[in-house]
Amino acid sequence: MTRFIFITGGVVSSLGKGLSAAALGALLQARGYSVRLRKLDPYLNVDPGTMSPTQHGEVFVTDDGAETDLDLGHYERYTGVAAQKGDNVTSGKIYSTVIARERRGDYLGATVQVIPHVTDAIKSFVWANSQDTDFVLCEIGGTIGDIEGLPFIEAIRQMGNELGRERSLFLHLTLVPYIASAGEFKTKPTQHSVKELLGHGIQPDILLCRCEKPVPSSSRRKIALFCNLREERVIPAPDVETIYDVPNVYHEYGLDTEVLRHFGFEANEPDLTRWKEIVHHVKHPEGEVTIAIVGKYTSLVDSYKSLAEALTHGGLANNVKVNLNWIDSEIFEKNDSIHRLDGVDGILVPGGFGERGAEGKVAAVKFAREFRIPYFGICFGMQMAVIESARNLAGISEAGSTEFGPCDEPIVGLLTEWASGDQVERRNETQDYGGTMRLGAYDCNLAQGSLVSQIYGAEKISERHRHRYEVNIRYRDALEASGLRFSGMSPDKRLPEIIELPEHPWFVGVQFHPELKSKPFDPHPLFSSFIGAAVKKARLV
Repeated sequence: MTRFIFITGGVVSSLGKGLSAAALGALLQARGYSVRLRKLDPYLNVDPGTMSPTQHGEVFVTDDGAETDLDLGHYERYTGVAAQKGDNVTSGKIYSTVIARERRGDYLGATVQVIPHVTDAIKSFVWANSQDTDFVLCEIGGTIGDIEGLPFIEAIRQMGNELGRERSLFLHLTLVPYIASAGEFKTKPTQHSVKELLGHGIQPDILLCRCEKPVPSSSRRKIALFCNLREERVIPAPDVETIYDVPNVYHEYGLDTEVLRHFGFEANEPDLTRWKEIVHHVKHPEGEVTIAIVGKYTSLVDSYKSLAEALTHGGLANNVKVNLNWIDSEIFEKNDSIHRLDGVDGILVPGGFGERGAEGKVAAVKFAREFRIPYFGICFGMQMAVIESARNLAGISEAGSTEFGPCDEPIVGLLTEWASGDQVERRNETQDYGGTMRLGAYDCNLAQGSLVSQIYGAEKISERHRHRYEVNIRYRDALEASGLRFSGMSPDKRLPEIIELPEHPWFVGVQFHPELKSKPFDPHPLFSSFIGAAVKKARLV
């Protein structure tokens, strides 16, 4: 019988609901239970695919091709449970579904309203495919009081009544600020947040209190008194040195114990060996390397959240600390600043869209190639690496991408047709932007004897994609004659997936996004190998 845990937040955004949900999921797993995590996002976009990364953060892509919220990346990294299309829904998707049903006449002439039609659609999403799971953890985006989130709060209130306390739990994440000038914690923000939640008919069962340092018992007792809870149900969530210590800290404060007690389960001791070992490696590295990330969304680090974590995982695999040097690629276009890359141990050019900063990325590729610095190009970063090689190795001086407009030598062009299983997907320039890319997991065949085949230890792999443009296969012969190797191809041999420079210490470009599948307890082999090459560059081995 499935139990449902609804996770809400109050006071301010960015308290870490997604991270808290993921950590709780990991703790329940450590006690032997199965979990699935879901995210309800109140914004009106159908999905985050068309939203600016500098406003919303990265778009996390699932194996089945859904563009989802970045919190699903936390869920996967902490639990290892692969997210699916049905694990993220937005107000836009809910309202689109309801309106489509109204147009078809599915409501038999009824007046379509938020209650019950919109709330029923939300509940159907939460219920879907949950029967074989012990716990479904459902995070509601935004903060209590947001007008767009009201239908979601009403929907989970109804579910709480329908399920009963034996099958539902409400966990509320709040802020308990420490006022240094007064020398004390302030509980009033939490009290007001709970009051707001109560106004919507929901009494929280557990409070998770975000704080700079552990909240003293006196403050916890005060919160418990005013919020109708026992003191042990007021759980401190202090800042930690590494986010991978969150499961350990939450367990120490009894979060998972109180959750299981609520449902009447015996709280057997969890096996947290995995998380303790990860934290030990993070806190006691044998050295450090510096990786330059040359991107276009560097003003918000969450734009590359999975990438930053995957590089950390590569460091764990090599027992080194990875220092990230975020560089806006545009600076390499305006002046002679390319030597900002002097002294780095590796260069990574990540995904992106549009012409802005593209030539700066090409300059970074050239610097890595000429100075033999380990280079990793992901998606757009692979395309820029191919363009750089075409211009400077193959002598195709006009090499460019049709993403930036018409060009004489379209080394990279719009992807209009590709195989998806036994189906053929087709796109054109006039279609909507949302959901029209090559999305999700696709197979790739690796060339025998290539660097990537050694890294993966396999001849066939599956990785997640998110892109509209592809390297033009017609240029393959000219590029390979200049020294570039196409070491990974789609099964039909039409789409280049991986390139490498065999004469370089470590130079790999991939059309897919390997960072989406990396986990702290299972680092992605490409990131492990890349950081390993950076370690050699730094002469740590």
